[in-house]
Amino acid sequence: MTSTAPETQRGQDAGDPLGEQPTSWQRRLRRFGHVPRPETSLRDRLDPPWTRPGRQVWSVLAIPPHVADRMVRWSAWGGPLLVTLVAGLLRFWRLDQPNAVIFDETYYAKDAWALVNQGYEGSWPKDVDKLILKDPSSVPIPTDPGYVVHPPVGKWIIGFGEQLFGFTPFGWRFMVAVLGTISVLLLCRIGRRLFRSTFLGCLAGLLLAVDGLHFVMSRTALLDLIVMFFVLAAFGCLVVDRDRSRRRLADALPVDEEGVLRPDARIAETLRLGWRPWRLAAGVMLGLAFATKWNGLYVLAAFGLMTVLWDVGARRTAGAARPYMAVLRRDLVPAFFSTVPVAIVTYIVSWTGWIVTDKGYYRNWAATEGKGSSWSWLPDWLRSLWHYENQVYDFHVGLTSGHTYESNPWSWLVLGRPVSYFYEEQAGCKESSTGKCAAEVLAIGTPLLWWLACFALAYVVWRWLFRRDWRAGAIACGVAAGWVPWFFYQERTIFLFYAVVFVPFLCLAVTMLLGAIVGPAAGTGARADLGLTSKDPTGERRRTLGAIAAGVLVLLIIWNFIYFWPLYTGTSIPEDLWRDRMWLDTWV
Repeated sequence: MTSTAPETQRGQDAGDPLGEQPTSWQRRLRRFGHVPRPETSLRDRLDPPWTRPGRQVWSVLAIPPHVADRMVRWSAWGGPLLVTLVAGLLRFWRLDQPNAVIFDETYYAKDAWALVNQGYEGSWPKDVDKLILKDPSSVPIPTDPGYVVHPPVGKWIIGFGEQLFGFTPFGWRFMVAVLGTISVLLLCRIGRRLFRSTFLGCLAGLLLAVDGLHFVMSRTALLDLIVMFFVLAAFGCLVVDRDRSRRRLADALPVDEEGVLRPDARIAETLRLGWRPWRLAAGVMLGLAFATKWNGLYVLAAFGLMTVLWDVGARRTAGAARPYMAVLRRDLVPAFFSTVPVAIVTYIVSWTGWIVTDKGYYRNWAATEGKGSSWSWLPDWLRSLWHYENQVYDFHVGLTSGHTYESNPWSWLVLGRPVSYFYEEQAGCKESSTGKCAAEVLAIGTPLLWWLACFALAYVVWRWLFRRDWRAGAIACGVAAGWVPWFFYQERTIFLFYAVVFVPFLCLAVTMLLGAIVGPAAGTGARADLGLTSKDPTGERRRTLGAIAAGVLVLLIIWNFIYFWPLYTGTSIPEDLWRDRMWLDTWV
């Protein structure tokens, strides 16, 4: 096992030249845990090395060094793929159950079917769900346009699964399950790159695989997990872009006669980092997130700011005297055009099905009610789309009708009010003292994972503020981008399952905390203030105890997922056992 990253990476964005004494504010912050950046090479600060398992692990297993090296190389993809395989088996097992239209599937499954068949959503008759389940071929697609309040990308994706496997529960859940499974692979690889550790990357993916909310959302044809997938993909693209741009900056810096990389203010302030396709890909991913649900727009703003601040940290580390001015001159405009316009164009393109038809809702507004407007010089489809979006915005901000399962975002992290997607009672259950069995699909995170995440987030914020750890800042940004915007709409009807957008970042936060509990490997540049050196038996004992504690926590989380498995899958259990799992009164 490894710590959250090699010590050479910690504080790498502090930006001070090597050997500079800590500033007065840094000295004052030491009482809160601030630790000055250790003296490490400039190249390691710009392009941190990857951690490798200690040789003693392979010695205990009697594995020759050359075989061990090959296994380490294979584990970079082998480990994440193995975790993904487990996640996929869990998500696709009995995906067609319950054989019902659960919760908001009643909107998105039908809208997706109309969209992929005629290019726009139809106005479905009421109480048609039972007919669809009985014989979908007997239910005609309505040609009258339907008023929908979410962009089309998520429904196109759901509809693709319906095209493959039919207008059935398995068909409309298939692509969501695919994206839920792939997101586990993405998080493994992102965590590996973030922490420079294959083990910790796989641990982050494993935590996501056994999170109840992510699991339930992966098996339900709703839009929020699709938003999560594109947000996570965008974050991964930006992390890769960060690594590549910093490596390019390091390669451009001068090397002294001893072969040591040295900072250079002129290069750090004037170097153009060139073509950055990964940031462009992030713009596309954020556009697809925004084109699935509008809350992706907040993530676009947060991630755009984050990647610019990463450039500031890179140029400061490379020796720039005025890093903000350097980024303003060299990086800000390319960063803007790589994300915002790309995302907007992606959003507009996603409406192609609506644009090319003349039957979509509000499609002909510009030629009828909007005729004679001062904006009539614009294309009719664009003005009609703008009017449609304006009406949808009014709907969203005015959605204040009460709902049994609505919840305040303050309660999300502690799982105050989960959402019941499906509930069914069966009489004549002999195993139950009440004579009843219950089958439920409850959208709730794995409780022990989420409650541990509360402490992990506090640790992440502390580490970001007082250890100047960019990784902690990135994780905090991901959580804030998906969570904080909902606080501005507390009068609106909102639900816990919206939080699935930032679940991967909660898993990263917990992984970072567990890595800290394990502690840094002896002999890998550990700081003297922790007393962890290769010759320090106390450090080895502390690491052993930390590994045991972290392992116990992970096993408890996995057990908790298994314990709540019936509530995630709609498995019928005696009502007594169902009530045993209602740990809080607000869960009923």
